[in-house]
Amino acid sequence: MKKSLTLLASAMLLANNAYAEDATSVKSLWKASAELGFVSSTGNTETETLNAKAKASTDRKQWRHVIEATSLYSSDAISTTAQKFTLSGKSDYKLEGGKNFLFGRVAYENEKFSGYEYRVTEVIGYGRRIFEDDIKTLDLEIGPGLRQSKFDNGDTEDETLLRAAAIFDWNISKSSKFGEELTVETGDDVTITKSVTSLSSQIDGNLSMKVTFTYKNTSDVPVGVDDTDTETAVTLVYNF
Repeated sequence: MKKSLTLLASAMLLANNAYAEDATSVKSLWKASAELGFVSSTGNTETETLNAKAKASTDRKQWRHVIEATSLYSSDAISTTAQKFTLSGKSDYKLEGGKNFLFGRVAYENEKFSGYEYRVTEVIGYGRRIFEDDIKTLDLEIGPGLRQSKFDNGDTEDETLLRAAAIFDWNISKSSKFGEELTVETGDDVTITKSVTSLSSQIDGNLSMKVTFTYKNTSDVPVGVDDTDTETAVTLVYNF
């Protein structure tokens, strides 16, 4: 857990530094947010769950960048029951007109009890902003990539893949936002399908509450590991 929190803190610091570089401008081009959720129960059942996330993004005339880090840690009175850390970065290069874009994405995932020590994915491809107005956006993306995996037993696996994604954002009102991100990564051996649905509501100023439901299915997993994971998180979000 200490390693994951250290990496998360480093990612948050980088995001904060990136934001600070533009802080002297009248209007910063960078946006950043930090999320934190913690649940502790005692008595007949003793559990602790920590869910944290940091994100920095910028949308400029020619480029769009997003850096994101997440950490999840859960334990009971006996041992650790879940531990996950992810780090990803994505850049979009807008083509003439702004609707079409080329993108590159790199992601690292370390999840204990998944049968894998880590997974690294690199993807390049083409995207299009299908719809955009003052309150809604919808992006579709597709592209080839590579995935490197290391199993808990020390074996490694390299494969090519095809990634498709749909990203929908909706500003329901001045204080409420809805988001849906659906991705499918089909490799030579494994297909990973993931859906992240979120709803956030402003509490006061820069502080919001966010509910997120994550569904992830892996077509082929090591023996003794479930192929489907779900996660429901309630977090406080501070927007910089």
